[in-house]
Amino acid sequence: MNISKYSREEVLKGLSKAKKEHSTTEETVRILFSPINIDSDNFEDVCRLYSRVGKNDFDTVVIVETHEGDAEKKLPMVSHKEFSTPLGTVEANDRLRNDFCDEDDDFFVDDVAFDESVSLYDQLMMLQCTMDDFSVLSIQITDENSFIIKELAYALEEILASKNALIVFCCDMDPKYSEEFEQIRELNEEGNLTGLMNHLNSGASSINGAGALFSGLIVAKEWGLKLNFLKGNDSKGSSKNLLAGYAEMQKQPIFG
Repeated sequence: MNISKYSREEVLKGLSKAKKEHSTTEETVRILFSPINIDSDNFEDVCRLYSRVGKNDFDTVVIVETHEGDAEKKLPMVSHKEFSTPLGTVEANDRLRNDFCDEDDDFFVDDVAFDESVSLYDQLMMLQCTMDDFSVLSIQITDENSFIIKELAYALEEILASKNALIVFCCDMDPKYSEEFEQIRELNEEGNLTGLMNHLNSGASSINGAGALFSGLIVAKEWGLKLNFLKGNDSKGSSKNLLAGYAEMQKQPIFG
């Protein structure tokens, strides 16, 4: 059952259960890696992710996903002024959208890659039960070429560094590809950006939403965030999506 069939009370119950069963830290989560489609199979995992976001932690949320389209510009942003789910309406962050929109780059306001099947709506239903008041920006990746992904990552890192924004990267990877997952994680921990981009360009990845994942890894590295994936994270079982996880601010040492 897709999350669109869930009531607000059911989502809130799932979030409350996740907070009770899984210990949380005091660090601020800045990035979520969330499944593309949220349903009854992965709902518990998703609740674990979103339960780490406080009601007043962020003013806006940027949702990044890979979505095919024929846009001339490779990183289109839908022109909608608001987005509606069964739980209500969320305003688009028009000012932030304009910050990204530059004629000389691949960001462009264009609806060509947007339809009702985008992951945005699933993520919004979780956010509407997690946060009190926020706006949203939707970015679709229509070309997962490494040059496009690096452009996206560095734009996110630069524009959002000083803004009170959460970024949600939508991506999936079946647990049967754990060997590839470990390879990617190792390349990332080594800071081997060339290796990561070569893997992306190879076209052999088993990741659904690879562009979103790799752009998220770059941003997390640039911001010095600590990555945490739910896979084997505790004694309560592993995630059904190897990429379900989050990146949080690391505690700074106190000198004195």
